[in-house]
Amino acid sequence: MLTSTLTRRNVLAGGLALGALGGLGGRASAADVIKWIVGYPPGGSTDLIARLLSAPMSQTLGQTIIIDNRPGAGSSIGATALAHARANGLTVGAADNGTLIINPVAYKNLQYDPDKDFRPVGIYANINILLAVSKNQPYKTVKDFIETAKTTSEPIAFASPGVGSPLHLAMERLGREAGLKLEHISYRGMAPALNDVLAGVVPAIVIDYGTAREVIKSGDVRPLATFSASRIAALPDVPTFGEEAIPGFSAGAWQGMIVPHETPDAVVNRLSDALGFALKDENVKARYAELGLGMPASDPQSFMKRWHDDKAVLQPLIRDLGISL
Repeated sequence: MLTSTLTRRNVLAGGLALGALGGLGGRASAADVIKWIVGYPPGGSTDLIARLLSAPMSQTLGQTIIIDNRPGAGSSIGATALAHARANGLTVGAADNGTLIINPVAYKNLQYDPDKDFRPVGIYANINILLAVSKNQPYKTVKDFIETAKTTSEPIAFASPGVGSPLHLAMERLGREAGLKLEHISYRGMAPALNDVLAGVVPAIVIDYGTAREVIKSGDVRPLATFSASRIAALPDVPTFGEEAIPGFSAGAWQGMIVPHETPDAVVNRLSDALGFALKDENVKARYAELGLGMPASDPQSFMKRWHDDKAVLQPLIRDLGISL
């Protein structure tokens, strides 16, 4: 079990942090650049969060961190590159539910094995998701939606940014556990899904708060309920599905940092410490609040537990739904 007793002063001392991250047996130079592989294109939420955290992490470690975007195949291209990187702390990767849980079941011939190729550093963002409808839909509250979805002869259609995405799976879980009649309409990304909901083509959408924020403020969509365990601070009047449908129910997406599996404990701990310090940065906290992101515990043990708890729920669901990407 990894433990960390380093204080901020210890990490900033330089010799300890740089020596561990150099991975060459001696003191590392500040010129040793850390490459952070992101398996999605520049400008998306995963890229945005990594860039936000990289600045305070770089300052703490005394090393430059560059973002290396490797988009494609639901983050699989980036994850494959990380799996083949040297385990010396100079290459890290962004991972989400898809990278570690969904892809191994949904994709055939995946070129990496999460359990064998990676180890966790820390989860750094909970992506709060919610169910919303366009302003012209008759559902004024989540109770209206649930009652209709239970009694209707025709299923209620909902949009998501893609089949097998954490948002799609969250709604499938809700439908099964609450006995709702739903029809999934899959899109290639959140933008076209939201456009069709705004146009009235599809009545409902599962969407992350960061994307929905502006259309909620404008009144073009109505948030009905969140999938989070507790209410989102940015939407204090919007209930959770745990409150209104299934006691204790929660679902969502998260992002975390992973490294090649053979990365030494000391390196993992120092990266985890630096990540924890970044999450305490005032600029980071302000941006997280603005984007409606949750700020979870960042240690490797918490990440490992969340990974395997979600895996136990989501992988059987994916197999049962017959999802193949």
